[in-house]
Amino acid sequence: MYRVIGLMSGTSLDGVDAAVIETDGGTWITTLAGTEQPYSKSERASLQAAVDAALKWKFSGAEPAEFAEAEHALTEAHARAVKGVIAATGLTPGDIDLVGYHGQTVLHRAPTPEQTGATRQIGDGAALAKAIGIDVVYDMRSADVAAGGQGAPLATLYHDALFKRDKLDGPIAVLNLGGVANVSWLGAGNPVAFDTGPASGLLDAWCELMIGETCDRNGALAARGTVSAAALSKLLDHPYFALPPPKSMDRWEFSLGPVRGLSPEDGAATLTAFTAQTVADAILRMGRPERILATGGGRKNPVMMAAIADRLGQPVEPAEAVNWNGDLMEAQAFAWLAVRSAKGLPLSLPSTTGVPEPITGGRLAKAS
Repeated sequence: MYRVIGLMSGTSLDGVDAAVIETDGGTWITTLAGTEQPYSKSERASLQAAVDAALKWKFSGAEPAEFAEAEHALTEAHARAVKGVIAATGLTPGDIDLVGYHGQTVLHRAPTPEQTGATRQIGDGAALAKAIGIDVVYDMRSADVAAGGQGAPLATLYHDALFKRDKLDGPIAVLNLGGVANVSWLGAGNPVAFDTGPASGLLDAWCELMIGETCDRNGALAARGTVSAAALSKLLDHPYFALPPPKSMDRWEFSLGPVRGLSPEDGAATLTAFTAQTVADAILRMGRPERILATGGGRKNPVMMAAIADRLGQPVEPAEAVNWNGDLMEAQAFAWLAVRSAKGLPLSLPSTTGVPEPITGGRLAKAS
């Protein structure tokens, strides 16, 4: 049994989620505490600069200097998050066995028949281990990609462990609405997972561009708008949606081009409809689940949730309906995956990432 902290920083670049769990890396999982720590403006700017540089770099040539600068900001922010969540539990660093550190994805290229995949999560595990005095498991996607997998989604096996722990009736679909949307299909056999398309990422970018806000709070902007059928059709015409799962995508593969020229309200309504349609299409392609449980920030957008439910013809429930934490799910997942990495257990399966065989991953940075 391990007491472990998981750290997650998503593609929305809004902050660090930290969660403490006790687990054996299987179905024995007890959640203890968690915190959400926003990035400062300067930290977010540093991370955005790294993402912008990565989009120009595209895995060709020397890595951009912006990566090292962003890693310094990441180390400081994640060290604060670790210390904060330890304080929230009344524990000490000596009570924590491991930290699972996702880092920050700055670029992801899914494998295709013509090209091998590649993924880059910045985050200096050794620097973080030194800063917090706890062993750190990090770089958990690279081994999967090197073996021919998609490298994402990785939280699916954790979803499956919770599903089995709680003896839920299946099949169920766990829908993560972060910057990118992904679904875990859980039932009697091996779980199936894939990215369905953008979730809140494009909508967040639109809100920042048009109204200077980081997101569409409570879906208020979209609620005042009208969906543009022409723009929606262009968004849906992306070749990604014709690919069979397992599949993954980079947050920046889709652009705001089709909605440019629309009003802020109509653009938000169209992008919300785009997420709802692609999520519904992806789930219905798998079948009709008993329940759909939503995690991630998008589940707090009632307009988006209602649009997805309307297209599916069944309710979409927040993960809290089964006493799971939809805010800290991915942080908990990377804590759980860190334990599996330490024990040499698989982090992904052929059915979740397309990797040829179950594979472990991650690198260990010792505190001493």
